[in-house]
Amino acid sequence: MRESEQVGPERVLVVDDDAALRAAQSRILTAAGFNVQACESAEEAMTRLRQGERFLVIVTDLCMPGMDGIDLLALARQLDPELPVVIVTGRPSLRTTIAAVEHHSFRYLVKPVTSLMLGETVSAAASTHRLAILKRRALEICENDGWRTDAGSLTERFDSAMQQLFMMYQPIVTPAACFGFEALVRTGEGAFRGPDQLFSAAERLGRVQELGRAIRARVSADIAKAPADSVVFVNLHSNDLTDGELYTPGSALSAHASRVVLEITERKSLDGVADVRSRLAELRKLGYRIAVDDLGAGYAGLSCFNQLEPELVKLDMSLIRDIDTEPRKRALVESMIRVCMRDLGMQVVCEGVETAEEREVLITLGAPLLQGYLFGRPARDFLPPRELVLHSEQRLIASPSDAAGIRSA
Repeated sequence: MRESEQVGPERVLVVDDDAALRAAQSRILTAAGFNVQACESAEEAMTRLRQGERFLVIVTDLCMPGMDGIDLLALARQLDPELPVVIVTGRPSLRTTIAAVEHHSFRYLVKPVTSLMLGETVSAAASTHRLAILKRRALEICENDGWRTDAGSLTERFDSAMQQLFMMYQPIVTPAACFGFEALVRTGEGAFRGPDQLFSAAERLGRVQELGRAIRARVSADIAKAPADSVVFVNLHSNDLTDGELYTPGSALSAHASRVVLEITERKSLDGVADVRSRLAELRKLGYRIAVDDLGAGYAGLSCFNQLEPELVKLDMSLIRDIDTEPRKRALVESMIRVCMRDLGMQVVCEGVETAEEREVLITLGAPLLQGYLFGRPARDFLPPRELVLHSEQRLIASPSDAAGIRSA
């Protein structure tokens, strides 16, 4: 286990040059169940970090003699990009607000801060950091696709692929009901064996948004054929978030936004996308929900996940495969489900379920939504799942009303 993973379960550092405020915040967070450490300056905090001390969260004052809270934020994130830093200030300014955003502070709280607000903020930051640690462990398990294509006639092959583009749909289920379908892009062009290769080509050619628009147009045309109460998951490339067409209320897919979950993969960084939170707020106003795809198989950093604040997360199939025979995976997935659902209020989809044994384990762990070949392979039509009913009487069987509750969550 890495040193950065050896964090005590509730270890928080409070930094404030005002002894009374430092003591008050420490009392509040101790009462909330945290193991609170305190120091009176940012310099002292950095010394402790450089000496190897690890914390789930840092809560720091903004205005202090010498190094201020923004300086501490920037340096702390250099040492550990996943470390959440909560800034508390009685002197907010545009400059420090912008700086806090640029350095990915977890929250920027303006005094007076209530005990409830401080406790809830630190609890959320701690849960998010725990999840980032779990994600990093998961990344060690997952395998990355190293496919690359030569430049050659890439443009011609991509043009051919776009002309032969079509969608397939794979069911996502609760234990006893169909929840929805994931839309998966395919092409008849033989040069691209799968969607990863197709998107890699689009990236090289600068045509990601063109591909994204084509996918959304085809889903919009197909969605009328889906069961009336089902949800459709549509994958977004990070570059799609900069496409103005996505946010147009009159676009074809926006007409079905209340039935659509937009999946954003962890395999692509959001560093090149400005104002991610405001963009996602626009999408949510249209009725979309947001999911993080491939959780555990991509960029395990905290800032990306914190910006997305998804309603749903999808655990990568590399974590699910053989979970019934691999205790390490089982323990990891159980922790991820618990943190996502209990601490962060997010629904979880477990991808890649291929055997009844995997399904049984996942239901035991509390996984509410499942996807994989056991229930159905991708198909041109919205086909009902092949298998829904659990065969163990010891399992809690979800009802169709449970699925409706997940849809509205």
